[in-house]
Order: sequence, then structure tokens, then C-alpha cells
Amino acid sequence: MKSLETLFVLALIMALAISATSDSETNSMRGTSRFLGRVAMTSCEKYPKICHMKGSGGPDCCNNKCVNFSTDRFNCGRCGKKCSFGKMCCDGKCVNPRTNEKHCGKCGNKCDARGSCVYGMCSYA
Repeated sequence: MKSLETLFVLALIMALAISATSDSETNSMRGTSRFLGRVAMTSCEKYPKICHMKGSGGPDCCNNKCVNFSTDRFNCGRCGKKCSFGKMCCDGKCVNPRTNEKHCGKCGNKCDARGSCVYGMCSYA
């Protein structure tokens, strides 16, 4: 009977320890969420330098979001300019990576003078 009581007390202590550990992890996550919430609530229109911080979406501010006008497909070259289906944003211009010799397959992949861009590959055939 004594060993059963001891086992019960031990189980109770372990349950309390696990509960205390999970509470501290939840509180640390709550702190992180609040911090991220504060950063997200800060508007780049009000504080444009926020877009130059490490980890931001880009150096340009568009509709209260940090974006990169040279690579963002939904804000290519300026705020709100969307690239059509099959095109991507390279250097602030919407291009077709399957046929563009300066951006063949990806941004900045230039085909040499002899080759052309077909299906996103230089000198295909």
C-alpha cells in the first residue's frame, strides 16, 4: 500500500513538472507572437526604413508590405503591376523565361550570341 502511494505521488510530481515546462514554452511562444505581431503591425508607409531590415520581404514598400520590385511577380517594377501567367519578374520587367535570351530559364541566365532560348534552355536541340 505504501509503494502505491509513493507511485501516485511520483506520478503527480511528474505531471506537475511536465505542465510547468509546457506553460513556460507557451509563454515564450506568446512573447514571440506578440513581437512578430508588433513588427507586422508597423507600417512601412509610416516607417519606410523597416523594409531595409534583415529578413524583410524587400526594400520597397507597397500596400503596407515590404516587397522587391525587381523580382516580385505581383509588384514587378512598381506597386501592383502583376506579371501574366508563365512570366516572371526579372530586373523589374515581366519576361517569359522560356524564350527570353537575357533571362533564359531564370533571371540573369544570358544565352551566348550563337544560341537562342527555347523552352527555357540555351541552344536547345
